Amino acid sequence: MTPEPESAPAQSPSVALDLSGCTALVTGAAGGIGRACAVRLAAAGARLRAVDLDPEGLKSLAEEVAGAGGAAGREPVELHPLDLTAPAGLDAAERAADGADVLVNAAGTQLVRPIEKFPPEVFHRMLTLMLEAPFRTTRGALPHMYARGWGRIVHISSVHGLRASAYKSAYVAAKHGLEGLSKTTALEAAPHGVTSNCVNPAYVRTPLVERQIADQAEAHGIPADRVVTDIMLADSALKRLLEPWEVAEAVAYLCTPAAAFLTGSALPLDGAWSAH
Repeated sequence: MTPEPESAPAQSPSVALDLSGCTALVTGAAGGIGRACAVRLAAAGARLRAVDLDPEGLKSLAEEVAGAGGAAGREPVELHPLDLTAPAGLDAAERAADGADVLVNAAGTQLVRPIEKFPPEVFHRMLTLMLEAPFRTTRGALPHMYARGWGRIVHISSVHGLRASAYKSAYVAAKHGLEGLSKTTALEAAPHGVTSNCVNPAYVRTPLVERQIADQAEAHGIPADRVVTDIMLADSALKRLLEPWEVAEAVAYLCTPAAAFLTGSALPLDGAWSAH
């Protein structure tokens, strides 16, 4: 990968957050942004329910949380190895969300292809994972949140929930839909003390982004070593990839009392991409 002209700050979680007595469910928790969010919420004292397709990744997450000690290691992580593109997995995820006080939907995938070459079955699978699954977990979580009079729903959207890019029809469609789901939830949930927001990162240093480089190179007809500088960072004023822990800190802020009036919003972490 081409070196970036700007370096990321050292990891230093700074948002004061106490989720003692709360249960947090995170999808996509085995890796990338989801894992960073899961670790962060557990560190804040939340009982963690982790959902992912990767059982080994979930096991590794549980070991990491347990090894952290303190608030993070007080209770074992509840693991849910589920396929969120299958009906049975969606049903199970909705059940797992019952009783959650904090819900973070971070599961995602990507395929970069022109529309005329985009496999319809993959389009359907991506929308199921990144739009229907958040609907199902939200549906499962709201009754408990309403009964308690408090809850936090955070969807990991994308700058592509606010802007489109060529060759990403399924991803852009799913993230735009997720924005609408979050806003509708915010309107319905506000009288019950529940907020719903999206966090909108640009490119984050995750395995998902690493896997995109070859696809982007093929789609745009450029060498792989130019993808980061010429494609991924072209519209960002800050010329570096975002770190997963930075996204997790934004999620942490949205769970604080200070963010109680912030709902139905999109929080861009895009290096001024959407300022164009």
